[in-house]
Parts: sequence; C-alpha cells; structure tokens
Amino acid sequence: MTSSQLLLEGVDLMLMGMGSVFFFLALLILCIRLMARVLLRFAPAQHVREPSAPSPVKLASQEPGPDIVAAIQLALHQHRVRRG
Repeated sequence: MTSSQLLLEGVDLMLMGMGSVFFFLALLILCIRLMARVLLRFAPAQHVREPSAPSPVKLASQEPGPDIVAAIQLALHQHRVRRG
C-alpha cells in the first residue's frame, strides 16, 4: 500500500469511529430526554415545604469549643513534629 492509501484508510477509520461515538452520544441524550418525560408523566409530584421561620444560623465569629481547639493544637503539633 502506498502512503496515500494508508492515509485515506486512516481518515476513513477515524470518521467511522467519530461517527459511531457521535451516534452513541446522540442516542444516549435521546434516551435520557425520553426517560425524563416518562418520569415527569408517571411520577407523583413532590411538594416542597417552605420553612415557616428561618432557621438560626451559627455565626462564623463565634469561638470554637475547647475540644475543637485542643484537636487543632494536637494536629499542628503532629504536623510540626513530622516536618522537623
């Protein structure tokens, strides 16, 4: 085979591979959209409850508890010992 024939065969193989991947992905998207429509039709609607009062939010400015401080200090100590 000549180099031009090999090149054309390579391009043909590349196009077949890219075409099959494109076909598979298009089929996958079609199946996903079809499944979404089927689920929307037959699945019961779920009602989302809205909270009546906002939940209290823990402020970031609050100090951590003593157990958390001790854990952080221990982790820092271990890190410094390992690094030398």
